[in-house]
Amino acid sequence: MVECAGIFGAAVRSNDMGSHPPEAPGDAALVDRARAGEVAAFEALLKRHQAAAFALAYQMVRQREDAQDIAQEAFVRVFRGLRDFKGQAAFKTWLHRIVVNLALDALRRRSRQPAASYDDAREPGDEAREEVGTHPEGDPARSLEAREAREAIRVALEELPAPQRAVLLLREVEGLSYQEIAEVIGCALGTVMSRLHYARRRLRERLRPFLKE
Repeated sequence: MVECAGIFGAAVRSNDMGSHPPEAPGDAALVDRARAGEVAAFEALLKRHQAAAFALAYQMVRQREDAQDIAQEAFVRVFRGLRDFKGQAAFKTWLHRIVVNLALDALRRRSRQPAASYDDAREPGDEAREEVGTHPEGDPARSLEAREAREAIRVALEELPAPQRAVLLLREVEGLSYQEIAEVIGCALGTVMSRLHYARRRLRERLRPFLKE
């Protein structure tokens, strides 16, 4: 058996199309320059954060095309809203807020439409994982257990209500503080803590077979 936290972190982060860059000291300066009309500064912000924006959107909506649309629309809104962005929050927090809101809108629209199949039968990074799993030095049993755990996590995330899923991802994957999550979601700190509690409990219940005794 394997630890729940280890399973969740490895499986979710493996879906990222690129790494999650930490908040860079240059973001504020780039925002100021972009607000002044410097296209290169906006392009630098786009290059720095587009992978993380897509990864967060994908974990929310679980469809690549929708996630790409959300990430693209998020930066369109960033570009249009730069002049009104006063910097009360970090640029990354502001971007997360836009991505999450767009993802929640997409999920609400989807709930009113006929059920559509998810396109994540092969997650981003599956090829690399399969190469590791078939390596002569690899443990086939552990590789199978890891794949089963990833599938259980995928299903568990899809079963979570969207607001709980958003809070869980922002905390466990993006590493945001409770206060930062409250700013992103636009709700009270107590609401964040409550949603996170229930999301973690549901995840533990779904992953019980994979937890160490």
